[in-house]
Amino acid sequence: MTTFARPEIEAFFDEATNTVSYLVHDPGMRVAAVIDPVLDFDHRTGRGSSRSADAILKAAEAKRLSVAWVLETHAHADHLSAAPYIKLKTGAKVGIGEHIRDVQKIFRPVFNALDVSGDGSEFDHLFKDGERFLLGAIEVEVIHTPGHTPACVSYRIGDAVFVGDTLFMPDYGTARADFPGGSARALYRSIQRLLSLPDDLRLFMCHDYKPPGRDHFAWETTVAEERAKNVHVHAGVTEEEFVAMRERRDATLPTPLLLLPSIQVNIRAGKLPPPERDGIHYLKIPVSLEP
Repeated sequence: MTTFARPEIEAFFDEATNTVSYLVHDPGMRVAAVIDPVLDFDHRTGRGSSRSADAILKAAEAKRLSVAWVLETHAHADHLSAAPYIKLKTGAKVGIGEHIRDVQKIFRPVFNALDVSGDGSEFDHLFKDGERFLLGAIEVEVIHTPGHTPACVSYRIGDAVFVGDTLFMPDYGTARADFPGGSARALYRSIQRLLSLPDDLRLFMCHDYKPPGRDHFAWETTVAEERAKNVHVHAGVTEEEFVAMRERRDATLPTPLLLLPSIQVNIRAGKLPPPERDGIHYLKIPVSLEP
């Protein structure tokens, strides 16, 4: 039986976007990573705020941690990333899965975003599947888990796995797979890969939506609990059954409120589009008129 180191983890829940960000550190060496940080954004006014990111930084400072990494599980479609702000304040490197290139190439023409590289160079590091590195003395393993997007990765940090939008809590199920480049079949296979990990590994979600029957938000479970109880992929659910369910369900889901601003920012590693001649940054809304 493999014994994994146990990092210390503090969760920060943003109810406006139902997103969970994490401050993860090696308690021995006090080296930390911030996972999926949120930039507060009011789409009605176009105003952003670092309030949520500052709460993470304040916690890191209180614990005397050195933040070495900002780790993105994917290019989020429901919130803007605070990665550049965390980097500015700490000097941390920003990492994401190498298939962010595919996502950039999908969305660059959608927004006519000619400044977007298509090669992922906006990020400090592009992780390959199976890549390993150290957070202090704790090993981090990168697991490519596509389906929700082509670029999704999960991070195993010691005995904890941060699964992004691949899985939700067992009573809520799994992520949608209908965004451009998404695939319900790829999602099922990614989930099976996660569920093949050791039973007692802790799993940490990127979102929670508090389904009917549960009166509190939750974001931590285990491989064993997901395998036994997840309402979409519990034992006995075949790939074909999952794909049919997921595609049927996805067809009923609304477009995320912040999808258009989020994607434009997040494929740029959290940076705003370049300012125009007046010095102001603008986000685009592609418009199509039906006859």
